[in-house]
Amino acid sequence: MKKGIHPEYREVVFYDPSADFKFLTRSTIQTKETIEYDGKEYPVVKLEISSASHPFFTGAEKIVDSLGRVDRFTKKFGSDYFNKPKKRKPAKPKRY
Repeated sequence: MKKGIHPEYREVVFYDPSADFKFLTRSTIQTKETIEYDGKEYPVVKLEISSASHPFFTGAEKIVDSLGRVDRFTKKFGSDYFNKPKKRKPAKPKRY
């Protein structure tokens, strides 16, 4: 490998504050924040969602709306959007 062209591969803590879940792994991601984990100081990457807070893994249904997408959708289409009956196309006449 050429020297000086590869990013630093180091131990990093990934942290999901919504579930207070942390795990240590190795990564090349760059971050300025640090956190203490098992008595040592590590760079930290904050996650919006992880296996500890994702509905597929937890079995709990929870809306994570960090960008306001749900609010924009309900303003645009209304809250009863999914309860409306669907429009059906008329059936085509059969040809014999």
